[in-house]
Amino acid sequence: MRSYNPDLTPPWKRSAPVPEVPAEVDLVVEEVSTGFCGAVIRCEAGTVTLEDRFGKHRVFPMEPRGFLLEGKVVTLTRPSAAPTRPTRTASGSVAVPGARARVARAGRIYVEGRHDAELVERVWGDDLRIEGVVVEYLEGIDDLPAIVADFAPAADARLGILVDHLVPGSKESRIAAQVSSPDVLIVGHPYIDVWEAVKPSSVGIAAWPVIPRGEDWKTGVCRALGWPQNTGAAWQHILSKVRTYKDLEPSLLGRVEELIDFVTAP
Repeated sequence: MRSYNPDLTPPWKRSAPVPEVPAEVDLVVEEVSTGFCGAVIRCEAGTVTLEDRFGKHRVFPMEPRGFLLEGKVVTLTRPSAAPTRPTRTASGSVAVPGARARVARAGRIYVEGRHDAELVERVWGDDLRIEGVVVEYLEGIDDLPAIVADFAPAADARLGILVDHLVPGSKESRIAAQVSSPDVLIVGHPYIDVWEAVKPSSVGIAAWPVIPRGEDWKTGVCRALGWPQNTGAAWQHILSKVRTYKDLEPSLLGRVEELIDFVTAP
């Protein structure tokens, strides 16, 4: 005879079922026993690795009811091995599966620094490869007139330049005004640094802090937000929060799109 073991636990003491959520990369969760909050960066062998906003990593077992997602208890599961193919690129353009990178054009886009270049690559990288546009960074624009002259822009080799803090009366605006060519387009955003072009809500802060003039802006931001004063690690944290164009301010989005259109125009 088959044995029968009924569950005699009173209904009010039984644990209610909780949702099962695939531990996809970049999913932000909180581990219930430690309160450690971070984004998923790896999932393997029944464990999940989280990275917090300071770049610290912790590995946790994927136990039932082990995590909070937006304040609600969930059970993390291993994601499927065959994720669905995105239909849009990070910039919002229609994705072209299997498209090969175009041979690089003679035209270029120059940006001020490495962080600017990494941010442009994060959002527009797929589009730039299809269009054959190379982005290079300058480490500042103090010598911009000489840089432009050395590039020797022409109708078939246009040069687009993205400048930080391009506002009336700024040093950057005075330097940009020294360059005049129909084959060069200089545009800019109003922020002191490209960090500010990332929406505060995407980074998980209320607003970018105001840093007094004369103080190193990036270091001041780290100090004001209570982050370790390691600007390289801070930038990697900020960049990790940028997934699509929706994480960026419109004042940067429009300028980059304008540059891509300019250097790819027939």
